[in-house]
Amino acid sequence: MCILNSFKNKPLIVFGAGSIGERYIRNLWKLGFEQIYVFRHRGLPFRDIGDARVIVINNLNDLAGIKPLAAFVTTPTSLHIAQVIECVRSGISVMVEKPLASNLDRLDELIAVLKENQVFLHVGYMMRFHPLIKKIKEYIQSDTFGNLISLQSKWGEYLPDWHPWEDYRESYAARKELGGGVALTLSHDIDIANYLADSEIDEYYSTKNHRSMLETDVEAGVDILIKYKNGVTANIHLNFYERCPERFLKLIFDEASISFDYYDASLTIKKPNTAFEINKIPDFDRNELFVEQTMFFLSKLNNFTIDESIKQVKNSETIINICNK
Repeated sequence: MCILNSFKNKPLIVFGAGSIGERYIRNLWKLGFEQIYVFRHRGLPFRDIGDARVIVINNLNDLAGIKPLAAFVTTPTSLHIAQVIECVRSGISVMVEKPLASNLDRLDELIAVLKENQVFLHVGYMMRFHPLIKKIKEYIQSDTFGNLISLQSKWGEYLPDWHPWEDYRESYAARKELGGGVALTLSHDIDIANYLADSEIDEYYSTKNHRSMLETDVEAGVDILIKYKNGVTANIHLNFYERCPERFLKLIFDEASISFDYYDASLTIKKPNTAFEINKIPDFDRNELFVEQTMFFLSKLNNFTIDESIKQVKNSETIINICNK
């Protein structure tokens, strides 16, 4: 926490103030940051940031005068890459909500400006900070249950239930022009599969589903198969047409299987001829993932290599390729 104390009097800027933007603002305020600027075009009232006072700007030329310590990009997906590049060109480190971009068009340009300006970039796949995902990663790295052989994940929710206060048809997730679609929007599970398999991809296939009654111009479901160069295979299903939410991850090892239930915040380990071992986090608060990720990002600002920033772009390139196939 001492690294945060050395930063707390410096300005930060948040791009966008939708539900995720307001989450970042609340969290930064609670972490002790009081000079919070918000870049936004719409003059709508804030919905839920409580006492977190902010200064709203609508001209990027103001960045030079503000000289923010770091930027948090939380706008619709289609705007991410341009805003990230603008910040990097200004010498500002950036944490951008996933995905980094909706296509590959400007990723090479981003790598070039990162090398030129030597700033830190982090893409917000916050599930890597879940304590149970961390535990799974430890099991894999220590060969606790032998080799990881395959994994399966599912994430199904109902898009209109996400933000009941707004028309889902106007959300970025439902609109192709804003970088929507279930694959990009729920790409956390693709990132986790890549993270746990810890190998380059050999081949992948995807099939998209447009059959639901949701009024969108993007796919509402997708099934993805991935084969990694180390032999691990992954089967990922994502949808936002499922009325009863379900989200899980199952991994098969040589000597055991592990099931992670996101909504139950539990991890079940099954081994032959042995009673189930269940690890559960009571009253788990999803917001803690965002807080820990934010603290990680800020802690890296004085302690990173440019290769780490470029790796974030390369990881994102892999995910975007899979989503857009």
